[in-house]
Amino acid sequence: MRFNIPRLLGFSTAALSLSVALVSSAYADDDERAVTTTSNATWQAECSACHIAYPPRLLPRESWRAMMSNLKDHFGSDASLAAPATQEIATFLEENAGRKRQSASGKPIMRISETRWFQHEHDEVSSAVWKSPKVKSPANCAACHTLAERGNYSERYITIPK
Repeated sequence: MRFNIPRLLGFSTAALSLSVALVSSAYADDDERAVTTTSNATWQAECSACHIAYPPRLLPRESWRAMMSNLKDHFGSDASLAAPATQEIATFLEENAGRKRQSASGKPIMRISETRWFQHEHDEVSSAVWKSPKVKSPANCAACHTLAERGNYSERYITIPK
């Protein structure tokens, strides 16, 4: 029996490429980088007193800077902190921020749910889920992401409330 080595290698290379692509796409949706690897005790304590402490990488530096400069009106609530805590958290957020993302107007994006990344990742979520009494809004990550409070948004740990 004779083997056509180039043909055999071509097939093997194609099969290997397909396997790598399938594995890569599986992880692209299940982004293991979603686990927060950075932490700050003041950020964790202060921000999670009202909501989960959103991972800094979900917004760019400009957004965190704008948000931390107006805590008196933080999405309709007064989230003011003592100056040292504000500065410590602002520095932490800016140092660990994600890449630059701006709205169409060029202003900093103030809601993670308004980023293209978030909208792409959640495009299959129906409006009924967002309106569910157990979810209420896209800001309530912990409603579906069972490990969100630990900074883990992996698809492995998603449970859509019924």
